[in-house]
Parts: sequence; structure tokens; C-alpha cells
Amino acid sequence: MFQREFKILACGLLAATVSLPVSAAEKIKAVVIDGYPAKAMWVKEFSGFFIPEVDKRLAEKGNYEIDWQESYGGSIVKPKGVLEGVKLGLGDIGIVTTIFHSSKLPSQAISAVTPFVAADSRAVAKAVDEIAREFPTMQKEFEKQNQIYLATGVVLDTYQVFSSEPVKSLKDIEGGKVAGAGMNLRYLEGINGVAGVRGGLTDFYNMLQTGLVDHAMLWPEAAKTFKIAEVAPFMLKADIGAVNSKTVTVNADYWKKLPAEVQEVFTEVSVAWRDHVASVAMDRAAASREAYLAAGGTIVEVDAADRLGWANAMPNIAAEWAKNLDENGEPGTDMLNAYLAKLKDAGFTPIRDWAQ
Repeated sequence: MFQREFKILACGLLAATVSLPVSAAEKIKAVVIDGYPAKAMWVKEFSGFFIPEVDKRLAEKGNYEIDWQESYGGSIVKPKGVLEGVKLGLGDIGIVTTIFHSSKLPSQAISAVTPFVAADSRAVAKAVDEIAREFPTMQKEFEKQNQIYLATGVVLDTYQVFSSEPVKSLKDIEGGKVAGAGMNLRYLEGINGVAGVRGGLTDFYNMLQTGLVDHAMLWPEAAKTFKIAEVAPFMLKADIGAVNSKTVTVNADYWKKLPAEVQEVFTEVSVAWRDHVASVAMDRAAASREAYLAAGGTIVEVDAADRLGWANAMPNIAAEWAKNLDENGEPGTDMLNAYLAKLKDAGFTPIRDWAQ
């Protein structure tokens, strides 16, 4: 009798144990913002790579789960408003387009002030991100904006010049109006009579269509995505170079509240996203050029002599950039030298020595 009652009690305890709920992972809300639309490559890859990768790594440990809220395309901020939006806490995580903020984030222009060096997004992304980690300057700039720097993104293989009218050489750009998005407008100082017009990627189609500008500096993947061949069917292949223009940041107040485990995963995945996006940019570059041609575009390659002449005619914006940082107590010259050395070690030599 005792044994039978004991077995019943034991079975009951076992059943109760089995029926107990497994402790659920703690949910953490994360609002991601970018003013660009979801079709923009870096946004698409954040949604399709960064977020699933974070989810996967956190699920492996089972302690935390992110409740993602993705807000793109101006639903919370416009493209130029991401830096301020993350600063104010309108978003917890943002993809900041740094070229819009040269006064607040001057060190982020390091690849923009060194054109005609590397038309390879992977090499530039890695080099810039390493500079950000080896020198405190970039991280301090974001700290002033109440943000934590996570990683650099390079989404373009190289800038090219797209034109609404036929072009055969750089001579055909002279005297025209060229759209640009930031520091790249300084490149135009090497071409006679050109007027630079500031705009964003989402503006270029209308700027070209309405005749506000005759040309625009952007890259083939963006030209494909935003159907630039319809309004600028002539591309001068000048291979001006890859430029870092996106940085993933986190609101500093939000960051402080995150568990160390989540902070670590965000940091690791940001670097993985950096390399992934750069690889996607390079993979899509050739296909985007083909798509541009298929859409009725024409590509003309700038000859080596014109390209060298353009680079040499420009002011040394790299030296100016480094000097300005130096005068503000930051190691601008050291950063420039270190950056160029990293690219040289990766097999890229500038056609002009910007460190001189």
C-alpha cells in the first residue's frame, strides 16, 4: 500500500515538474530608424542581416529577445535627421548618413577626403572602422551626440558621374551643375567652371529630371535602385573611390540600460554587418552597371591621363582635413597616415599622395 501511494505521489511531482513553464527570455524593445526607404541597400541588409543575426545569437543563450520596431523612409526622421533622432531618443538604433554632418562628425570624412585611392568598399570599410577603434576621435564625436559608435558602413563601390546629356570626357562636365551629397562636392574644384549643388540620394532623380543639375555623383547600385538611367543615361566611369557614409549608432542612454550580453552581441553583429554590406556592395557593382546599360544607359571610361589630371587639379583636401583636426587637438595627421597605410597594405596605392 505504501509503495503504491509513493509511486502516485512521485508521478504527480514529475507531472507538475514537466508542466512548469520554461523561463521566458527577457524582451527588450529596440526602435531602429533611418530616413531612407526600406529598398535602400544598407537598410535592406540591416533588416535582412543585422536583425536576424542578433536574434540568432541571443537565442543561442536564451536570456534575451529583441522586440524590433523598424521605422524607415521618413516615418520618424528624414535622411538627414537620423543623427538628431538617435540623440533625442526618437530611435534607439540608427543608421546615420555621416556625410550630412561634416561639422559635427568631421573625422568621418577620412575616406571622402582621399579620392582616387580604393574603389573597393570592403577595404575602405575595414580601414575606416579600424581607425575608429584605434583612435578615440570618431567615438568621441558620437559621444557628443549622445550616441555609441558601433560600426562603419560602406555601401558604394565607387563614385561615378552620371549625366543627363551625352558626355565623352571630363571636358564635357566643365561649366555644368553637379549634384553631390557632402565632401564629394570638393572634388569638383578640380574641374573648370563646375558648380556643386548639395542634395541627397533620394533627391537626385528629381534634380536631374527638372534640370536643376546636369550631372550627379553617385554609384551604380544606387543608380539602379533609384532608376537614374531614366534621367541621366550617360555615366563617366572615373572610379573616384569608395567612401564610408553610414555608421550604426545606439542612443547612449538606451545603451547603458542594455545587459552586457546584449551589448556584446550588438557590437559583434555590427562588425559582421560592416563586412556583409561591403561585400554586397561589391557583388552588386558589376550587376548594377549591366542593369544601367540594359535600362538604356551608356558608360564612357575616363582615360588615365584625365583621371590623374583631375586628382592633381584638386586642392589637397586630405591635408586640410588633417590640419583642421590637429588644430582642434585631435590626431588628424596620424589618422590620415594610418588610414593610407592600411589601404596600401591591402594593395591600394593612390594616384596622388594625399599625405604630402
